[in-house]
Amino acid sequence: MKSLGARLALLLLTAIVLVVITSSFVASLVMRGPRPEVTMEPMARQLSILAKFAEADKAAAISAGLVIAPAPAAGRRDDGLSDFLMESLRRTGEPREATISRKPRGGTIASLRLPDGNWIVMPISELGPPPGGWKILAGWLGLIITGSVLISIFAASKIMKPLRLLERASAEIGPDGTLPHVPETGPGEIRVTARALNELSARVKAATESRMRLVAAAGHDLRTPMTRMRLRAEFIKDDEDRLKWLADLEELDTIADSAIGLVREEISKDSLQCIRLDTIVANIVTELTTMGMDIRVSELQPSTISAGRLAITRALRNLLINAATHGESAVVTVTHPGDKAVVTIVDTGPGIPEERLSQVFEPFFRIDMARQRSFPGAGLGMAIAKEIVSRFEGEITVRNRQPRGLEQLVAFKMGSDKLAAG
Repeated sequence: MKSLGARLALLLLTAIVLVVITSSFVASLVMRGPRPEVTMEPMARQLSILAKFAEADKAAAISAGLVIAPAPAAGRRDDGLSDFLMESLRRTGEPREATISRKPRGGTIASLRLPDGNWIVMPISELGPPPGGWKILAGWLGLIITGSVLISIFAASKIMKPLRLLERASAEIGPDGTLPHVPETGPGEIRVTARALNELSARVKAATESRMRLVAAAGHDLRTPMTRMRLRAEFIKDDEDRLKWLADLEELDTIADSAIGLVREEISKDSLQCIRLDTIVANIVTELTTMGMDIRVSELQPSTISAGRLAITRALRNLLINAATHGESAVVTVTHPGDKAVVTIVDTGPGIPEERLSQVFEPFFRIDMARQRSFPGAGLGMAIAKEIVSRFEGEITVRNRQPRGLEQLVAFKMGSDKLAAG
């Protein structure tokens, strides 16, 4: 039982049932009536007086309503009560033989033997609970338990309502890590938690915006000194040194452009439109093959998604370039299993060490820093692709293939059945 609501309901139900059982046990003790030793002595005195009256004037006793029979009353003899009655007769006066019988259909009768052998027969009050009392008690317990279950479920749902609001808010965390505003209502603890989450969201948003401004400013401010350095590099007489300087400056320029591009993707608010994913992939493959990259198409099933055309094009282009550059060659397919549109990119490269797969979408990620100069780029292509795909509620995963190679999967929810124009 992992649900907090179910645990609360069970706790409330257990508490209520335990209280009811305890109170019912006490009630059952009360329902038993007084102890026989407490009530038997008055009854013994009464029977002794009636016996003396019958001995003195039997006819008057019978005319007064006293029942005198030649034998004790029929029925099952209650040995315990009979012993109590004879002991009470011994303490209160003359010892006599007496017996208490119980009728099959209910009722208790006391019989007292007279010296002439006859018996005084007299009904006495029941000393225990009324007939059927235990059935009434069982029905009462069942009613209480049923009501307790309903009350416990209702109370648990009320207690869990503010927590469900927090759960829904947590499930709506945006790609930038911020939460939607959580209503600060409910019990004091819930209000404090909601306020803390709102403050945390505000701080995360402020930190993210500050980071984006810093990166954008740094990328922009680098351009002026880089331009001056490029002009000075043109006056270097040694051709080999000049080319090295210009190559380094070109790499710095690429890094600055990529950093600014990442910031733009994080703050971009592209409008949604229906786009043909298979058409976009085909156009990218055509573009990259004309640049000499080894990329081929395996299958392109018509697939429509709701996203920004330019942003999705940039993300998929980054992934394909990464596969063709670092993976030697790449094969791409577009399929739509179920309600998903999936782009699969498979390469034949060495793959990524398993312990570093979780870092592949981090900015400036490099598998081997010693190979940094072997391939162009700033190490931001995968980070930008991840940012774009997440913004349009897509999923991107990367995993190694056996015996070698890397597989990149990008999945989006299918859009309208109406296909957008290519």
